[in-house]
Amino acid sequence: MTTSIASPAAAPTAAVAGPAAVIDTGRVAGLIHQLLVELGEDPAREGLTDTPDRVAAWWRAFLSPDGAETATCFTESQLGDQLVTVGGMSVWSLCEHHMLPMNLQVTAGYVPDGEVVGLSKFGRIAQHFAGRLQVQERFTRQVAEYLNGVIGHEDIAVAVRGVHLCMSMRGVRMEEARTTTVHSGGRFGTDPVLSQQFLTLTTGLWGAS
Repeated sequence: MTTSIASPAAAPTAAVAGPAAVIDTGRVAGLIHQLLVELGEDPAREGLTDTPDRVAAWWRAFLSPDGAETATCFTESQLGDQLVTVGGMSVWSLCEHHMLPMNLQVTAGYVPDGEVVGLSKFGRIAQHFAGRLQVQERFTRQVAEYLNGVIGHEDIAVAVRGVHLCMSMRGVRMEEARTTTVHSGGRFGTDPVLSQQFLTLTTGLWGAS
C-alpha cells in the first residue's frame, strides 16, 4: 500500500483539460487490425471480424466522458460545522505507462460553508477525470482541485484506493496489491481530528466493500 498526502496549490481550471483531438475511429480500427496481424492472429477469422471496430468504438467512448463542469450547489444556511463524506464511487481508468486498466475506489470529503454540492456530481467528476490515460496520483489531485473550484474553498480531502492490472497481471503479478493516495487541503491538512474522522470513514467504507 502506498500513501501520498498533498495540499492543493493551484487553481482547478487547468485540471479540466482531457484529450483534445477528435478520435478517428476508422484509423484506430485500422491500427487494431494491424496489431492483430502482428500478434499472429487472423483479423478475418470468425470472432475477430468486428473486433477492430468494437475496440475503436470503445476507445472513443472511454476518452469522451461526460463533462464535470456543471456541478450543482444548493444553499443551506443551517449546516453547523460538519463533515460531509461521499464514498462508494468506483471508476475505471487506464494506466498511461502500460495502457492497462485500473479500478479506482474514490471517497471525497468536505466541510460545507453555506451550501452543499449535489451528491451525483461527485461521481460525475470522478468519471470525468478517469476517462483518459492516467496515473492514480494525478487523478486524486485533479478531483480534489476541481472540487476546490466547485466548493469555493480548500477544505477538501480525496482518498483513492486503486487496483492496477499493470501490477496484478504483469510484472510482479501481485493480485492483492492496492495503492492508496490521499490529497488533503485546508482544514483537512491542519486539523488532525477532522483528518482522522475522514480517514476513519474512508477505511470503513473500503473495509465494507
